[in-house]
Amino acid sequence: MLFFLKKFIGYWLMPLPFCLLLLVAGLLLAQTKRWTRIGRRVLTVGVLLLLVFGNKLVSIWLVRPLESRYAAIPELQPEAVPPALAACRYVVVLGSGNGNAPDLSATNELSASALARITEAVRVLRVLPEARLVVSGPGEADHPTHAVVLARAAASLGIDLKRISYIDQARDTEEESLAVKKIVGDAPVAVVTSAWHMPRTVALFHAAGLQPLPCPTDYSAHFDEFKAADLGWDIESLGRSTWAVRERIGYLWIWLRGRG
Repeated sequence: MLFFLKKFIGYWLMPLPFCLLLLVAGLLLAQTKRWTRIGRRVLTVGVLLLLVFGNKLVSIWLVRPLESRYAAIPELQPEAVPPALAACRYVVVLGSGNGNAPDLSATNELSASALARITEAVRVLRVLPEARLVVSGPGEADHPTHAVVLARAAASLGIDLKRISYIDQARDTEEESLAVKKIVGDAPVAVVTSAWHMPRTVALFHAAGLQPLPCPTDYSAHFDEFKAADLGWDIESLGRSTWAVRERIGYLWIWLRGRG
């Protein structure tokens, strides 16, 4: 029950649903004689927040601190693997969603984030021939789990299915960390997830008693120098802001519970 309540509240705190809630509430209040002024103010706040979260420069400013917390794994050569990575005996890929289209290959079924994550994991595994891949993610009824789709994608990219372990019941990152602990024990583990998701992931893995080596991927804040176009608005920016807000709310939740 707590899990679903957390998801419900978290959903309405995300930028787009929250702004839409303000806009609808403001519109309804503005139609009444008693609350007209308050309704207009609520409408104004909703519009302004939507403009802020949908702005490219603001969204980059929000997400960049999360994505820059841990350095990306550099280009790898089998003869020169960083010692911390070479010590890892498991490479864990956290789930990120997929479609269910039987006519598509596994790589085409994966969401953009999931594809980036499994691609990075395969890149790492190619210099760790003894390491196992751990894929995670539940599924919908009558459809393969997300873990299975990730495994199929990894196989199509050259990873032997015998090297893969599955976590197909964990519903969120905290449950994934506990499931990973049962598989890897005290062994060092390379963790692959989106860069904006990595700070919360590392905190939860440490809380579960794991030794995670962050392998961030799926970067969204590609910002080298300021351009006039960075002052504009687009759907990608709204998505970027959503990730930033969600991760901060999620981190606050685990911090309040002593796991951050």
